[in-house]
Amino acid sequence: MKKQFTVLLTALCFSLFILASCQKDDDPDPKTKTELITQASWRFGGATVGGADAGPALQTCQKDNPMTFAVDLTGVLNEGATKCNAGDPQTSNFTWNFQTNETILFISTPLFTGGSSTFNIVTLNESQLVLSQMITLGGTPQNVVVTFLH
Repeated sequence: MKKQFTVLLTALCFSLFILASCQKDDDPDPKTKTELITQASWRFGGATVGGADAGPALQTCQKDNPMTFAVDLTGVLNEGATKCNAGDPQTSNFTWNFQTNETILFISTPLFTGGSSTFNIVTLNESQLVLSQMITLGGTPQNVVVTFLH
């Protein structure tokens, strides 16, 4: 009887060990900012200037330009289905990198007239990239916030 109990106890412990080792990892490692920014192309989602909605002031040709970031720190800005200037190339290449502990995004090509190549990263997650930048419009510094979506 004692031998059967020992065998049963050993089998039970072994089964519990196997079941515990086969469980799914419920807490996967979070994606890095590089993985998040390079997982798919980004499309315009909205913009504010000085807190006011700037979407209506933008032309369709400015809103339909997907932007793709590659892991090798290069990227492509596509003019989309409509171009603001027919003579513009369909795609433009750029380089990019994170700066200041991944709180700043540098893009070699400014995205806005009067803007710079550096953007504060407000949000970067699976579905949203929100960037901000100070630009001067009509002599007045304004905070521009642009949202891109997958």
